[in-house]
Amino acid sequence: MFIETETTPNPSTLKFLPGRQVMPSGTREFTDPETAKASPLASALFSLGDVTGVLFGGDFVAVTAAPGADWSALKPQVVSVLLDHFVSEAPLFAGGGAEFSVPAEADPVVADREEDADIIAQIKDLLETRVRPAVAADGGDIVYRGFDDGVVYLGMQGACSGCPSSTATLKQGIEGLLKHYVPEVSEVRAA
Repeated sequence: MFIETETTPNPSTLKFLPGRQVMPSGTREFTDPETAKASPLASALFSLGDVTGVLFGGDFVAVTAAPGADWSALKPQVVSVLLDHFVSEAPLFAGGGAEFSVPAEADPVVADREEDADIIAQIKDLLETRVRPAVAADGGDIVYRGFDDGVVYLGMQGACSGCPSSTATLKQGIEGLLKHYVPEVSEVRAA
């Protein structure tokens, strides 16, 4: 088995491609060792010491290193953990399956109103078909967190979280796209 690595726009995060499916659908982010306990793989990555974030995507694992960490030393350790996991065909989550992942919309910033249902459906469709594939290519994910009075709240995950260009991505890229296709959108904010 060969695991490819790719850089991301976030210098703290590398994207690892095991050449097979990681998550059957959606993504799952771990931001500390406590949340990583839900996944033997995420726990093993955090146990390396210099890992501060892990994101499972459809066909990748994005790993974020602590400030000042040396990727030349950490990268082979991450590859070794990933190889051990995928070669042994161990379960991704404690209990056996990906059903233990949390849906992206599980933590809303604002409660959606029923009268905004059509607008929200348009926003979610654009995020799913146009935005998420683009940010996944960079080792990240973006998740819907709510819509209120013209403002769309989005969460940045994986390589997108803490990336120096994430504000530009949100404001110039995603906000422009949503405003173009959904005139009711006036602003996009990070949540």
